[in-house]
Amino acid sequence: MSKTSAPSVQRLRLGLPKGSLQDATLEKFSKAGWNITVSSRSYEPYVDDVELQIRLIRAQEIGRYVSLGYLDAGLTGHDWIVENGVAGKVHEVGEFVFSKATRQPTRWVLAVPEESPIQTVKDLEGKRIATEVMGLTKAWLRKHKVKADVEFSWGATEVKARELVDAIVDVTETGSSLRANKLRIVDTLLVSTPRLVANKESWKEPWKRQKIETIAMLLRGAIQAEGMVGLKMNVKSGDLPRLLQSLPALRNPTVSSLSQSGWVAVETVIDEAVVREMIPQLKAAGAEGIIEYPLNKVVY
Repeated sequence: MSKTSAPSVQRLRLGLPKGSLQDATLEKFSKAGWNITVSSRSYEPYVDDVELQIRLIRAQEIGRYVSLGYLDAGLTGHDWIVENGVAGKVHEVGEFVFSKATRQPTRWVLAVPEESPIQTVKDLEGKRIATEVMGLTKAWLRKHKVKADVEFSWGATEVKARELVDAIVDVTETGSSLRANKLRIVDTLLVSTPRLVANKESWKEPWKRQKIETIAMLLRGAIQAEGMVGLKMNVKSGDLPRLLQSLPALRNPTVSSLSQSGWVAVETVIDEAVVREMIPQLKAAGAEGIIEYPLNKVVY
């Protein structure tokens, strides 16, 4: 008797950023429902989803590999999409702000030493600039009709501003590192946030598109859940209107009857920052058995 072969499993090739965004990305994917384990001896991380094939690649390269079809989708920065010239060659699925500490996008800025006479882009005429984003910088200079020498920086760009070049174009989130190196921001070239992008041909395939959209929805839900908690409590039916007046909610609170006559259960989602002020107010409004619990995802 011939054996029937098992049906092949469709797989989505997904590129995730290696480096500064790696830990934050893996954390968000874990909250979204995918546990990814990285081994220093393997190019392919383990993921508890047979339909996913994960590749850890530098964010600078992901957009290009997605546009070429080597990856079906990938998470990378808007800056690298622009720098590699693939903005029109990939389908942008969504924008995701990962920084829990600041909730600020990253910025590519022109910076000079504090004592530099350079005040505007026009002052860069004939000057030398070091940066990792040569394409972006040259396009910005062309836009302002300024001619300057732009050289690639392999790292430690901030150090070069004082002795080796007249200015730098570097990435920052808060500007604190630049200030610590006594550099002054002259202008912002680009504001960037992480983006999930898909190969255009992969996006046309129903199964791959649905898988990518599911990843985007749950990832967005995991990010939305940051800084939020769930609250459960019981309250007498007569005290419910007074309690609801003081209760902020993501949506209208869920109110359900309890087996004990004259009592209801109330459940809602609120910002974690206001919980310590809210619980005493809820208690004063008649709430009992108040339970606070963490959230992994909030999906609208």
